[in-house]
Amino acid sequence: MTRALVLALVAAVVAAAALVELAGAGVGARRGPGPARRPRAAAGLARLGRRLGVPAAPGDLGRRLEAAGVAPGVSAAEVMAVKVGAALLAFVVALAPSAALPGRLGAVALAAAPAGAFLAPDAWLARRTRRRRAEMAAELADVLDLVHVAVAAGMAPLRALGEVGARRGGPLAAELRAAATRAALGVPRAEVLEGVARRCPLEEVAALVAAIGRAERHGAPLTPSLRAIAVDARAHRAQRLRERAARAAPQIQLVVALLLVPAVMLIVGACLAAGFL
Repeated sequence: MTRALVLALVAAVVAAAALVELAGAGVGARRGPGPARRPRAAAGLARLGRRLGVPAAPGDLGRRLEAAGVAPGVSAAEVMAVKVGAALLAFVVALAPSAALPGRLGAVALAAAPAGAFLAPDAWLARRTRRRRAEMAAELADVLDLVHVAVAAGMAPLRALGEVGARRGGPLAAELRAAATRAALGVPRAEVLEGVARRCPLEEVAALVAAIGRAERHGAPLTPSLRAIAVDARAHRAQRLRERAARAAPQIQLVVALLLVPAVMLIVGACLAAGFL
């Protein structure tokens, strides 16, 4: 087995995974109501997968798509079609490199390439969900404070969500704008609030949705609940910042030990050498 063959096999697997990445890159680009725009790569993989036959989607795939912020028009069945198409493409791409590998290594590589391509969309969804959760957590406290002020001033809850979302940027604000638009188009409020909770996977957002639901069903006062949720969000944000600072301290010490201390020692050595000379 030569290095060239191994590199060719790795390149084939990476190329298939990269194609899946490009296919999913534009899936969540468009926000708000209306059909989603499919990138060409995703559409091609989906057509290829549908020709082979699409297996049943896992029960939690729809929830993961919403948590990742994928456009509402993208269904779980379409994602499964993309996964099947990517697996077939990876199998075809890996045929030539795996045939040149000795022994059973070729069969293992030929099985690993489509398996990796089939699982690549799941990895992309998980990474996108983590990134969205972090971005939403960063803007959550300010958004909740503004919603609390708007509701305390007499604005309706869903209108307050829309007004706050229209005046801020970020994924959380975009989801609030989309929710207000859906409510204005006649979608039931309960369905709109449930969609916000699914697409914004944060405990504070779930508490906000529950508080608005209680206020609409039972007439419970909403302002105290919003104030408490905003205070908790700021406390959690401060805790996260303290944890990040605690993790950064050893890294700063490592930089000081590896860079600054040798630099100072070099200066001292240079001064001593100049004195001896």
